[in-house]
This record gives sequence, structure tokens and C-alpha cells, in this order.
Amino acid sequence: MMKKETIQAGQITIDFLLEAADTNGSAAMFEFTVPVSAKVPIPHYHEHFDETIYGLSGVVTFTVQGKAVDIGPGETCFIPRGAVHGFDNLHEEDAKALAVITPALLGPIFFKEMAEILNAGGPPDREKLRMVMAKHGLVPVIPQMQPAE
Repeated sequence: MMKKETIQAGQITIDFLLEAADTNGSAAMFEFTVPVSAKVPIPHYHEHFDETIYGLSGVVTFTVQGKAVDIGPGETCFIPRGAVHGFDNLHEEDAKALAVITPALLGPIFFKEMAEILNAGGPPDREKLRMVMAKHGLVPVIPQMQPAE
């Protein structure tokens, strides 16, 4: 399978392999690389699609519904629609994983629109990021501040 295109969104690199047009809307598939200590998307959930992650190299730590799951090479994690999740690379080497989106409601245009905001220089415009996420069916979840004891 040939890589279709590479998108650099901030520190995350996304390589699309399949998009809706390739699968009659059934699935989208992309590899993503998360450098050590990369800035990552805020926790969010998807309203209308599921996501399955398959580790390729390094270890990416997904937090799904508050539970941390390390995904190393050959390991998987299924994230059902509605499950709040985010990810980090907390380890000493860059991590790479494969994401499968079912049905194919997320495509390269989402990452290109996010990249435009993230790569503009300076702190990203959070309101613009939220608007792009909402347009593509991602709902950001701001972590609740814990009250001081």
C-alpha cells in the first residue's frame, strides 16, 4: 500500500493509507508518529465513529475513559464512539502507530485544517482548533480542575 500523503500537524506526523473514497466509506487508515514529549491533542471523543489503534514502534500511551493503556508494537486498543481519550509519548523513543477509523468519517482534510492552525507559529488559536474539531465530529473535553485540598 502506497502512502497517499504526509501531513505534519504540529509535532505529530500523519501518513494516510486509506480514506473514505478507497473503501466506499467503510474505513480510513493512517499511521501517526508521536515524538518523545510531543504536544498532543486535548482529550476528546468522536460522536459517529470508532477508532482502533495498533502499535508499530515505540510506546504510545492512550488514556481512554480515564484509564492509561500503553500500546507497544503489535498491541491494540479499541476506542468506541463516545469514549473520551487522548494520548502521550511518555517514553524515551518516538512512537508510531496505525489508526483505523470506522466508518471513514475522518480524513486528511481534518488534519490539514488542524495543521494550518498548529503550524501558523506562536500559540495555536484554541477556538479555531475547537471549531475544526467540531466540524469533523470530534468533541474536545477540557479536563476538570481538581479542587485544592
